[in-house]
Amino acid sequence: MSALQRGIKRLAQERLLLSFALLALVLAVADPRPFADYHRWLQLPTLGGLLGLLICIQGIRDSGLVQHAAAVLVERAHSLRGLALLLVSTTALLSMVLTNDVSLFLIVPLTLAIGRISNLPVMRTVVLEALAVNAGSTLSPIGNPQNLLLWQFGQLSFLQFSQAMLPAFVIMFVLVALLALAWMPRGRVELHADQVDGHAVSTSQAVLSVGALISMVLMMEHGHAVLGAVLLLVPFALLERSTLARVDWLLLVTFAAIFLGLGHFAELGMVRHALDGLNLDNPLTLYASGIVASQLISNVPATVLLLGHAPDAAALAVAVNVGGFGLAMGSMANLIALRLAKQPHGGRLFHQVSIPFLLVCAPLVYLAYRWLG
Repeated sequence: MSALQRGIKRLAQERLLLSFALLALVLAVADPRPFADYHRWLQLPTLGGLLGLLICIQGIRDSGLVQHAAAVLVERAHSLRGLALLLVSTTALLSMVLTNDVSLFLIVPLTLAIGRISNLPVMRTVVLEALAVNAGSTLSPIGNPQNLLLWQFGQLSFLQFSQAMLPAFVIMFVLVALLALAWMPRGRVELHADQVDGHAVSTSQAVLSVGALISMVLMMEHGHAVLGAVLLLVPFALLERSTLARVDWLLLVTFAAIFLGLGHFAELGMVRHALDGLNLDNPLTLYASGIVASQLISNVPATVLLLGHAPDAAALAVAVNVGGFGLAMGSMANLIALRLAKQPHGGRLFHQVSIPFLLVCAPLVYLAYRWLG
């Protein structure tokens, strides 16, 4: 099979990419817009940040650092439930300070490495980690893009925003922890010694990749994600060209298609008209609208869509963060977790857990926010 045939076969398997590329193309033909609109929908800073993270994490993987950390962690773990709770708690904590996607880019590869050398149920753990980043990032104004947007729009202090989100976070995280305890199997962690990677860590590549990750996070924090990604390409192209070849470029193209398709859809006249008919002054209506919109178009576009109509930025933040559960489309973090995991039937397992989780979580969070918020 030629390289072109392999490429076409792989592209044919990218159903999410093909679906949203088709949506973007149909909308472009049916409802032509100025180039500036497409540029805005493409969200280049987000794509630049994603590219930079993909390069850094692939470099860390190639250095052997993740495999080494996995072996050390497994050797010190006592039970599967304890190990899962450690990974889930770490994921939630990191998502508060490094954002939900950065947290997943760090923890999911570590989880996969642990799964290769132990009896840890990988896909169960990844599903829990996806739920954990949605929970953990809820508390922090910088935990995810929708919080950052609503924090700035609502003109709240860092502490005021976190206090408003605290009841929702507590409910979410407690539910994730309880699910981890109930769902993970009993028993001790078993180390598969024959699967442990005995190769030494490439110190130079590890230093380059970790340094690149730190610089990329700082560039993203200061609004220079695209520049940061471009600057990363230079040292990796010169020193670690094979790492660039192994980057998941199709994931980047998939997100570009999602941004174009959903961005255009959210600004269709009929969608705007439907929003005008909603009474978002009613707290329950606002809450339900944020969750439903997130399920349909993901929580970041849903935030943009409802922002101008919602009277309470904090209440909208609660709604769209809860909307990150349920369907994988609810949050881009879910899609990243599933893509990084690349496990058979991963999407099916995710939805078997995440949809019931949303149905339990949503009413509890609403009651907690209304009574304690």
